[in-house]
Amino acid sequence: MARESAVQKPATPRTTGGVRAPQQSLLSIGQVLARLSPEFPDLSPSKLRFLEERHLITPARTDSGYRKFSPTDLERLRFVLTMQRDHYVPLKVIRGFLDELDAGRTPTLPGGATQAPSILSTDRRYTKDELLREAGSTAMLFNDAISASLLLPAEYFGDEALSVLRALVELQRSGIEPRHLRGFRAAAERELGLIESALIPVARRRDASSRAKAAELAKEIAGQLEVVRGSLIRSALSKLQ
Repeated sequence: MARESAVQKPATPRTTGGVRAPQQSLLSIGQVLARLSPEFPDLSPSKLRFLEERHLITPARTDSGYRKFSPTDLERLRFVLTMQRDHYVPLKVIRGFLDELDAGRTPTLPGGATQAPSILSTDRRYTKDELLREAGSTAMLFNDAISASLLLPAEYFGDEALSVLRALVELQRSGIEPRHLRGFRAAAERELGLIESALIPVARRRDASSRAKAAELAKEIAGQLEVVRGSLIRSALSKLQ
C-alpha cells in the first residue's frame, strides 16, 4: 500500500491497477459513515459517491466491486469535509490543493485554514463549563450569546462554538456585546433564503445524486457570499483610515 501521509499532508495515494491494501485495514462505506457521521451528520453514501466522482477520494474496489477505504482515505475524506464545512472551500479548490500534495509539492492550505485535519484528531466536545473555561468567557456572556442566537443551546459544544465564544470575548473588550450582533442571525437567515432560491432547480430532482450536488452547491454559494461580505467590510474599513 502506498505510504500514509503525515498529519500536515492529508493526501491519499491513488489506488489503481488493482493494487489493494491489506483487507484488515480497509473499511466499508458503512464503517466510514459510522466513524465520520458524529462529525459530519449530513454525510451519506451518495455524498461519498459524489466525492469519488469528483476524484477527491479514490477507494479501492473488491473483486465484487465494493468500495473499500483505507485509513488514509478516511483522513483525506475528513480533510475534504472539514474544508467544506468550516471554511466554505469549493471542491475544485480542495481538489487542486490535494493534487498539489499528491505531486509532492507543499501548497498553501485553502480557505484560511492553518492546519490540515488528521485522522488522529477529531473535534473535541465541550460541556458548558469546559467551553467557558477554554474561551475565557463569563456565564453572563455565554447566556447573552444564547439570547442573541449567536450560539444555540446544547448539552455539548464543538470547536465552532468555542471559536464564536472566543470572538465574543474579544469583541466585548472593545465594547461590542452579543445584543449588538442580533442582526447577524437575521442576515444569516436572509443569506439562507438566497441559497435556497438558487438551489430550486436542483432540489426539484429527488434522486440521491442531485441531493448531494445540491448540498455541495449550497456550500459553494455560501463561500462566495462570504467573499462578497468580507470585501464589503474591508472596503468600509478603508474609508475609516
